[in-house]
Amino acid sequence: MNEALQSLLDLLDLEQIEQDIFRGQSRSAVVPRVFGGQVAAQALVAAGRTVPGDRAAHSLHAYFLRPGDPGAPIVYTVDRIRDGRSFTTRRVVAVQHGHPIFHLSASFQTYEEGLDHQAEMPPAPDPETLPTAAEMLPLHLPAHIAERMVQARSAVDLRYVDAPPWASVGQPREPRSQVWFRTNGKLDDYSDDPLLHVCLATYVSDMTLLDSVLLAHGRGGWAVGDVVGASLDHAMWFHRPFRADEWLLYDQESPSAHGGRGLGQARIYTQDGRLAISVIQEGVVRVPHGSS
Repeated sequence: MNEALQSLLDLLDLEQIEQDIFRGQSRSAVVPRVFGGQVAAQALVAAGRTVPGDRAAHSLHAYFLRPGDPGAPIVYTVDRIRDGRSFTTRRVVAVQHGHPIFHLSASFQTYEEGLDHQAEMPPAPDPETLPTAAEMLPLHLPAHIAERMVQARSAVDLRYVDAPPWASVGQPREPRSQVWFRTNGKLDDYSDDPLLHVCLATYVSDMTLLDSVLLAHGRGGWAVGDVVGASLDHAMWFHRPFRADEWLLYDQESPSAHGGRGLGQARIYTQDGRLAISVIQEGVVRVPHGSS
């Protein structure tokens, strides 16, 4: 396990400061605010810490309210909304400097048998044949930006199937993208903790989902500064068990952009073709004044 992955695991190991109140640390991201995937994953950790171990997370719905300060801890307060026979519901509010910055509702369920079908996994190349981020990013971005992005994502092995937005600026194309991802190291010591794998996938899910919005308009995104944006809301449904340290295909598309907002939707598959997660996210996507 590399140092960056251990640092991420430490970030998700929240400190309990009172019953149903937890504190998490932050770290700098590519942009000068807390990375949205971090606060979403930490909030899900906080919710999961108050739920019986036999109930797995099956969905989350979240709103990003204010930019987070990476230099300050975040306090997560969990509200035990419901404990039913099959389902448990939790609400989490993340607070910094006396103000809520993030709100999450999550639902957990005991395992049960039921109907089973899924959308078929789309074709995608073997992830081992694709360049790593450390190999690919410096080819398309200024050295200082590429270095920051590689460092920010170094806990994750994330590989683009097609060229990312910043590699095709000015060339609009179909608003679809695929990436393969897994943690940058095995998690054998955490094999019995399905919540951790769900939280790690939540963390990664905020990295690339709005890229498909940018592709439709030939925009390079936050990395090159031809748009400004931020996540607004985020929803995930966890369908089947998976491991975050094994390859997962993130198949993404954007059905709409309008009114300064862009929508991304995606499915995440295991390498053997099981549909593990569905994701939807809307974000602010604005063209800076004076930008053509």
